[in-house]
Amino acid sequence: MGTLYFNGKFYSLTSEHSRFDALFSEDGTIVELGTKEDLQAKYYDRVTEYFDYKGKTIIPGLVDSHAHMLGYGFQQLRLDLSQVKSREEVFLKLEEKARTLQSGDWLIAEGWNENEWEVRTVIHRRELDERFPDRPVMLTRICRHAMIVNSKALELAGLTNESPNPSGGVIGRDEDGLNGLLLEEAQDIIHAVRPRYTNDTMKRALTAAYEQMVTMGLTGVHTEDLAYYNSPASVIDTYREVIEGDTRRFRVHHLVHHDAVDEWLELKRGTKLANEYQTFGSMKIFADGSLGGHSAWLSVPYVGEESNVGVPIHRDDELEALIVKARNLSMTIAVHVIGDQALDQTIRILKKHPPKYPEKDRLIHLQIVRADLMEELKAMPVVLDLQPQFTVSDFPWVRTIVDEALLEHAYAWKTLLVNKIACAGGSDAPIEIPDPRIGIHAAVTRRARGESSARFKPEQCLSIYESFRLYTSGSASAIGKEEQFGQLAPGYASDFTVFHEDPFQFTEDQYDELLDLKVAYTIVNDKVVFAKEV
Repeated sequence: MGTLYFNGKFYSLTSEHSRFDALFSEDGTIVELGTKEDLQAKYYDRVTEYFDYKGKTIIPGLVDSHAHMLGYGFQQLRLDLSQVKSREEVFLKLEEKARTLQSGDWLIAEGWNENEWEVRTVIHRRELDERFPDRPVMLTRICRHAMIVNSKALELAGLTNESPNPSGGVIGRDEDGLNGLLLEEAQDIIHAVRPRYTNDTMKRALTAAYEQMVTMGLTGVHTEDLAYYNSPASVIDTYREVIEGDTRRFRVHHLVHHDAVDEWLELKRGTKLANEYQTFGSMKIFADGSLGGHSAWLSVPYVGEESNVGVPIHRDDELEALIVKARNLSMTIAVHVIGDQALDQTIRILKKHPPKYPEKDRLIHLQIVRADLMEELKAMPVVLDLQPQFTVSDFPWVRTIVDEALLEHAYAWKTLLVNKIACAGGSDAPIEIPDPRIGIHAAVTRRARGESSARFKPEQCLSIYESFRLYTSGSASAIGKEEQFGQLAPGYASDFTVFHEDPFQFTEDQYDELLDLKVAYTIVNDKVVFAKEV
């Protein structure tokens, strides 16, 4: 039977000012919105539960359109360097962590970001060797497109001065040989020899991620994990054990990395993998790296690096073969593309092999977009996965490494929406915190809390309404479910994010209060999975 939710501000997000007083839901699906009196009179024989919101604000469930949920969970369990502000602090934290380990155990940390340090010089292998000569050390950059390792880790991986760069990757070197820096696909050489993940640690990591995400008002996430943790089967099993059930409900949509597709297909042949809380979608492909790692593929060299335009992960023929494979499997694709040259390559090949109507591919990040590529995107069946937080965390340092001419249409979220290109909002967690309130504030202000002006191109600021839609109807559009999720309307899922405050009434001088929105309830399929009164 059904639930009558009432005495709240129900913003349907079907239009900017569409608001109702009550909602009737049945079996996890919205039946009708209106007034309490009208709905009670119409459905009196079907209402079995009443839910008084006491003036709170209810919107469609917020969904992070691009994250790595397991990776975010492991960040909660591992040594996190994302808030460290100097090289010296990195070493202190590493030494503290090492004292808790057994002799010979790997020292693994993640999240370092030299752009936030007082001295922006990347740590060298020798500095790790001096402090940790007898244990392997692996430090993953915040972007996850670069890592630093010590000599012990290089030795275990069999890397020497004579080792060639792998396809799509770079082994860092200087006048003394290997410097310990590994970019893109070169990181896989270390991943192949580091300790394997156990079922227990995977469950603990995923549980930690879930418990954080629901407190942020998230009812679901689009995640990409299948190629990184032992096997696709072990990842899917972990999600099934942790997420599915009556105590933990969460809408998880998996992208399938091209390296995991074949094993995933074998699993599909043996059992039904998808269900109400775990679905599968596009084939994930990386076209380039990251700006922070100087590996995003640009058409103009990085400032001060005449020979470096980044790292193209695939040749044209390799990328085309992957896209053709996806089409033969009746799959859409999701391409990580940050630099303009990577976007150029991706668009050229996608136009040769478009998806079947009405399906759409998804392009992830798109930080550097040229005007000619913007025009191409307007005519293509694509949804763009954007990370609004990057406009805050990437500036001002991006201006010091990317040619000014390439920034004319960079991070141009408003222009994309004006051109009616479908856009979704995500965090790329664990690179950023998967808190939609932070992403929405960044989309609205393009600045950090307390700053007086946008860090980059204030004309690209979005309205509060547009920003919330990135994480509701935008995320739904990215998986072709815009008629099932992302709105409060008849026939849509009963997934709600509920705030104590009403952000749609905030004026410009209150925009920082977006960061302080207090989640009252997170509701998935009519079940409260998080509640907090003030």
